[in-house]
Amino acid sequence: MDIRKQMDEIYRDMSLEQIPWNRSEPPQILVDAVESGNIKPCKTVDLGCGAGNYSIWLAKHGFNVTGIDISERAVQHARQAAEGADVKCNFHVRDIIGDLSEFKGSFDFALDWELLHHIFPEDRPKYVKNVHDMLKPDGRYFSLGFSEGDPSFGGEGKFRETPIGTVLYFSSEDELEELFHPFFKIIAINTVEIAGKHGPHEAISSWLKRK
Repeated sequence: MDIRKQMDEIYRDMSLEQIPWNRSEPPQILVDAVESGNIKPCKTVDLGCGAGNYSIWLAKHGFNVTGIDISERAVQHARQAAEGADVKCNFHVRDIIGDLSEFKGSFDFALDWELLHHIFPEDRPKYVKNVHDMLKPDGRYFSLGFSEGDPSFGGEGKFRETPIGTVLYFSSEDELEELFHPFFKIIAINTVEIAGKHGPHEAISSWLKRK
């Protein structure tokens, strides 16, 4: 199925509370990075922003945030939520493996929380190149995606189908190092446990700097 159509159907047919990745509270890794000053308020792009929860949280903490998502319905939710929260964010419907040249050199920080595992290996080099090109020199990039060691959705295999019909790709640390290395200096890549709506997940956390 076309991913844009599939995501639009999910945001049309399911409530935000039912969508597995839609969590109102920001992930602790992001909270810690902001509260410690590891990531300071700056021009930020939230990749795969969904309903805008993390974009809005960052905007409330002084960040100038642009959210990008392939789903028009998700972006509609995000715009309404930002208006309701009385914060300013810029949201755009875009394909993150398409032409993003309009954003070239625009951002100091790129956030990818649970987007990478929706992108299959053949599309990942284009995606990572797009993230690189959107960042300013020495811009920071944080990516988090599910690890192949995660027991969810059958617990084995690189490709796994979820109960809502999406297919995810589960990575290893080594393959992510190989993916990121041409475009980014690797600050840290670690396997971590993160909270999920239906239990914890094993995921790979990657902190990177644009080459």
